[in-house]
Amino acid sequence: MAEKSHQEGYPTKAFGWAARDQSGVLSPFNFSRRATGEKDVAFKVLFCGVCHTDLHMIKNEWGISSYPVVPGHEIMGQVTAVGSKVEKFKVGDKVGVGYMVGSCHSCDSCHNDLENYCPDMILTSGGKYHDGTTTYGGFSDIMVADEHYAVRIPENLPLDSGAPLLCAGITVYSPLRFYGLDKPGMHVGVVGLGGLGHVAVKFAKAMGLKVTVISTSLKKKEEALEHLGAHSFLVSRDPDQMQAAIGTMDGIIDTVSAAHPLFPLIGLLKTQGKLVLVGAPPKPLELPVFPLIMGRKIVGGSSIGGMKETQEMIDFAAENNITADVEVIPMDYVNTAFERLAKADVRYRFVIDVGNTLKI
Repeated sequence: MAEKSHQEGYPTKAFGWAARDQSGVLSPFNFSRRATGEKDVAFKVLFCGVCHTDLHMIKNEWGISSYPVVPGHEIMGQVTAVGSKVEKFKVGDKVGVGYMVGSCHSCDSCHNDLENYCPDMILTSGGKYHDGTTTYGGFSDIMVADEHYAVRIPENLPLDSGAPLLCAGITVYSPLRFYGLDKPGMHVGVVGLGGLGHVAVKFAKAMGLKVTVISTSLKKKEEALEHLGAHSFLVSRDPDQMQAAIGTMDGIIDTVSAAHPLFPLIGLLKTQGKLVLVGAPPKPLELPVFPLIMGRKIVGGSSIGGMKETQEMIDFAAENNITADVEVIPMDYVNTAFERLAKADVRYRFVIDVGNTLKI
């Protein structure tokens, strides 16, 4: 099917901010959303997180972007309309939409509540929807989504600081659960203290784990221990500290998306320990096999989570008062925010106050 321009033929007028080319500069953009189908939820966007993936997409750094790009996949809002067959939501409910808005519903992954691993998974921003249109994300006033890909938001979870949980939160929650690194008393390392890492510390602590933050920078020590409440802190460039911690961890969640050596991290693991990569370095990392063999250790990966698990994560976060540390910004600050994000100048996640600051 030929791609439709700006969702022409769709009935509902929408307004947002979009990047038009690889400069990645965003500016106001008029487009349309589809009518609310029988299984769809329509909602007013109130807040939307700013993720590093958005930066890759607006600049086409992965070579898959189709302009214009309306970014945003950490979306919180309030339901304004529901389709006739919607069961989970009613008008007025708080709702969240994360990294995906569709999948095939027929593959093994979909049948096992792992829609995030479906070969035909549809991205919330910059994906191709079932009708051939390009999906537009949450840097916009309204959204329409199949209720299957929408998450119920508990009343006590703040929408602004809760928004990043829909991407960063599930990205670290899912591997802790899947790899069995969720038993009280276990010792888990978290590599990198950014958007993903700081939330990983919070989830791990809520699961009753002993948490060590591993960073190249001593500057993060006070933040890790005093503010986030990690139990210990390792400077990965300090050979004495790393040597003293060898063989002490049941698992490690590695959130770093830059090139970095895996050998020292594997050394920190106990026998049968697990190193799980959730950051995506642009080039392949060197994997030393000998220490894996000698300790029956595992190096694995993980990407977001299925819808059932994402709902579970949001409910767990609400029960344990877990939110991201955010800097709330107006819509017209977004280009500056992306410049700062590229320099890692944010603690730890930008969230756009779409509901109050998106002006036509």
